[in-house]
Amino acid sequence: MLDSRVLRADPAAAAANLARRGYTLDLAAFAALEERRKHWQITADRLRAERNANAKAVGMAKGKGEDASALLRRGEELTGELTRSETGLNEVQAEVDQWLLSLPNLLHESVPAGRDETANVEVRRWGTPRSFDFQPRDHVDVGERLGGLDFEAAGRMSGARFAVLRSGVARLHRALAQFMLDLHTREHGYAECYVPYLVSAAALTGTGQLPKFEQDLFALRGEKSLYLIPTAEVSLTNLVREQILAADALPLRLVAHTPCFRSEAGAAGKDTRGMIRQHQFDKVELVHIVRPEESYAALEQLTSHAEEVLKRLEIPYRVLALCAGDIGFGSAKTYDLEAWLPGQGAYREISSCSNCEAFQARRMQARWRNPATGKPEPVHTLNGSGVAVGRALVAVLENYQNTDGSVTVPEVLRAYLGGVTRLEPGG
Repeated sequence: MLDSRVLRADPAAAAANLARRGYTLDLAAFAALEERRKHWQITADRLRAERNANAKAVGMAKGKGEDASALLRRGEELTGELTRSETGLNEVQAEVDQWLLSLPNLLHESVPAGRDETANVEVRRWGTPRSFDFQPRDHVDVGERLGGLDFEAAGRMSGARFAVLRSGVARLHRALAQFMLDLHTREHGYAECYVPYLVSAAALTGTGQLPKFEQDLFALRGEKSLYLIPTAEVSLTNLVREQILAADALPLRLVAHTPCFRSEAGAAGKDTRGMIRQHQFDKVELVHIVRPEESYAALEQLTSHAEEVLKRLEIPYRVLALCAGDIGFGSAKTYDLEAWLPGQGAYREISSCSNCEAFQARRMQARWRNPATGKPEPVHTLNGSGVAVGRALVAVLENYQNTDGSVTVPEVLRAYLGGVTRLEPGG
């Protein structure tokens, strides 16, 4: 949620910033809401002051033994008028809050200009794509030859965009998640969390998935209104919901391995083959909760932690700074990591690392007590995949495939597979 004070102070600047995204800020609608809000605020303040003055007059009259009945009647009238004014103020404030929830985040000045993904800027590359002496297959062919990928069985029970993993491929998937958790907790200093997979609408509103992206969520039927998490970012970030953190409690670095559930309503027809875009997938998610002045250093650190996963796996990748037209709703700045997939002959997204600044914190009322002012102020929140487990599996299957259909196990994963160095067809 944007800071309404910023909008009031310079609405034209906010409109210009949001226009970079291709979003048109309705300044007339905001001005109309503000005019109504100011009217009720001024009226309520005036009535409150008058009621207080009247109450003092009552006390003085009674102290002098004078008749205070007229003052008491006026006090009752003022209380009724004030109640009506406060109701009007609360109603218009609810409209303002709902309107603010529909606005995307303001962009950091360093975000590249551009309308879509074609304008994203490559920041760096790591690794050299492997040269094959045979035509590399995509992960679907590789996994099926191993007997470890079964889309048909998944389709019979759940429909499209689900997969069953078996035997060595299932073990490799589990090894990837365990390796990532160990790396981030042992070397990068994250606190591992086990978090709910079912959350309330309020939690999703806090991180920005609701109300805008409800079509991309899976909602549960039943007595309680709950949703399956689209990412552990929701659960991890909401750990500081409605909290005032001490300055010395920051920064917080949290990690969780969870399944994620997305209806992919906005991605119809995209990546229908294989595991790139699934309704159910696993991720190891990284979240930082930091002081505002530290959030952009934290973004670089967070991104480097996700990169380290790919370096240890020896998967070539590149880092992109997303342009204004491609960046997410709640993000002020985002880096995407794209892993090289030889079966597709292309780099594909495997992690997205974002600084949301105070956007989510305002929605969640997540604050810290600034020792310089002694007052509670919004924290800054960051999140990133460290990394998507299913897409890492795709990258390993494609980059480590052999001409006989086997897949070499990356050295860093072998201890998690009991020393196995190669997955064999049918094994």
